[in-house]
Amino acid sequence: MKAVQELVAYFDRRGALSPRQLRRLLDHGFLAGEAPATMIDLCDPVGATFYFRVRGAAQGSLWGTDIYTGDSTLAVAAVHAGLVKVDETAILKVTVVAPLQKYQGSARNGVTSHDFGRYGTAYRLSAI
Repeated sequence: MKAVQELVAYFDRRGALSPRQLRRLLDHGFLAGEAPATMIDLCDPVGATFYFRVRGAAQGSLWGTDIYTGDSTLAVAAVHAGLVKVDETAILKVTVVAPLQKYQGSARNGVTSHDFGRYGTAYRLSAI
């Protein structure tokens, strides 16, 4: 699955995949795997892109706003970002980004994230 995701991410970054083509891959189950609890083991290299089925949750560790630390709970970050509701499942794009010097917490969509200083890995979420 990881090799397929890497190929799709490569073509997606270059604009070589239309939203329709990407949606067909997702709908047929060729692309999105179940989301891990966190991205801590997947946050390398910066720019890596993954597609996961994420089921929203309200409880779990969360640091940052829009860009989250690599050890933040993915399902909680998805709710905080407004991409899913608690217990709702959606396929989301997760992009590894350069770590921030400081992560600002906030309260959004019924979930509170926390401030944190420098952390070695980070990611952002987006809808497909």
